[in-house]
Amino acid sequence: MQKGLLEAAISGANTRTSHAQVVNELGRAIIAGEYPVGSTLPGDVDLAARFKVSRTVLREAMKTLAAKGLVVPRARIGTRVTPNTQWNLFDGDILTWHFAVGINEEFLTHLSEVRLGFEPHAAALAARNATEADISQMMRLAVAMGDPEHTAGSMAMADLKFHLSVLEASGNPFLRTLGSLIEAGLVGAFTLSSPAEDRSKINDVAANHIRIVEEIHKRDEEGARSAMENVIRLGRERVVQALRDVT
Repeated sequence: MQKGLLEAAISGANTRTSHAQVVNELGRAIIAGEYPVGSTLPGDVDLAARFKVSRTVLREAMKTLAAKGLVVPRARIGTRVTPNTQWNLFDGDILTWHFAVGINEEFLTHLSEVRLGFEPHAAALAARNATEADISQMMRLAVAMGDPEHTAGSMAMADLKFHLSVLEASGNPFLRTLGSLIEAGLVGAFTLSSPAEDRSKINDVAANHIRIVEEIHKRDEEGARSAMENVIRLGRERVVQALRDVT
């Protein structure tokens, strides 16, 4: 099974198959602007020689990039890079490549705006639909975030598990498919800043997540919505400040 964005970021795992290597390197180069919008990628012969792969592997890689909206093949013209408005930003690889080449405050703001658009609603739905077993699981995960032995990586994974459990408890299958956006936000937190770097903040983070579960347990939809909004906004402020500190 393919590793998620966060697990890959933490482990530093490298792409292994020839197909994945070609997709990864070309995708990252496109996101980085090495191949500008409207430009044509090098021909098949050149790319096959560069990556030391067969034409078949190269064609499959191009199909993958096209499916992600990054390129479009044109007969007798070549494979062109599409405008970023056509890129599938919900795609896990594309999100990973953005973080790999360097993100800015605008990107993080847009990402948090999307999270604010669906996660608070997921929390409200969880207050309506969650079973007692769901609530117990969410509480265990929220409490686990307060472990003083957390590293930045383990803290981010604990955070991810909690937020995915809320999507699951919402009972809405469409919301459950948006987990990659949460992962992307937490990749940003992991790479730029983490509460685990300041032990005094770990308990505060856990308490804020526990509050979400308490509101869900009370079946208070607006309370759950507000508690989730608070967690996302605090996380955004921490990461944006860290980004400003390094720029």
